[in-house]
Amino acid sequence: METSIFEVLGPVMIGPSSSHTAGAARIARIARAVADEDVVSVVFGLHGSFAKTYKGHGTDKALVAGILGMREDDEDIRNSFSIAREKGMEYRFREVELSDAHENTVLVETTGSNNRQHRITGASVGGGSILITNIDGFEVEITAENPVIIIKMRDKKGVISEITALLANNNINIAVMRVSRKGKGSEASTIIETDDRISLSIIERLSEIKYVDDVKVMNFAVEKGI
Repeated sequence: METSIFEVLGPVMIGPSSSHTAGAARIARIARAVADEDVVSVVFGLHGSFAKTYKGHGTDKALVAGILGMREDDEDIRNSFSIAREKGMEYRFREVELSDAHENTVLVETTGSNNRQHRITGASVGGGSILITNIDGFEVEITAENPVIIIKMRDKKGVISEITALLANNNINIAVMRVSRKGKGSEASTIIETDDRISLSIIERLSEIKYVDDVKVMNFAVEKGI
């Protein structure tokens, strides 16, 4: 059995608990990345242990800090509430019951500066590690350990093959790929984890594929900041 030293020592962070602070900040930072614009308001739906102990363990401050873009080792995490107010960002917390969810799970509902809304569900699974399980109604499994491409598209024949061919032709290796749809011929989502950084030119070329509506890229492993 292989065990990372980070699972033993935990991440460098501010706060008493890697699960309740470091993991929470990382989940919220991904929600900020998915929004891809300034977040003007956010609602955190806290499930299980998060709901019971979020104030005592600083989960609330860590979540707000993550939405602001702070890393788990940022000393300003303790001041995240006041910083959010200074920026005019509204935030609130509520308890939720999520079926088949890890005890440290949060549903993050964001509204951006262009009034676009997103819903991201993520769990803090220990030692600062996380698992994003749902983005805007599509089931995913994102650990934020590799670069990730999130593609929203229409369920049309040939779109997936164009996407994978473009990546292969640019020497980008697919590590994990998950495709889901809301109905035949309707809205669909493709989540791809890669071994390689995704450049701006690749994003632009993916966006030009017919029936692709939106492309977001998060170079997690490269940036080492999420």
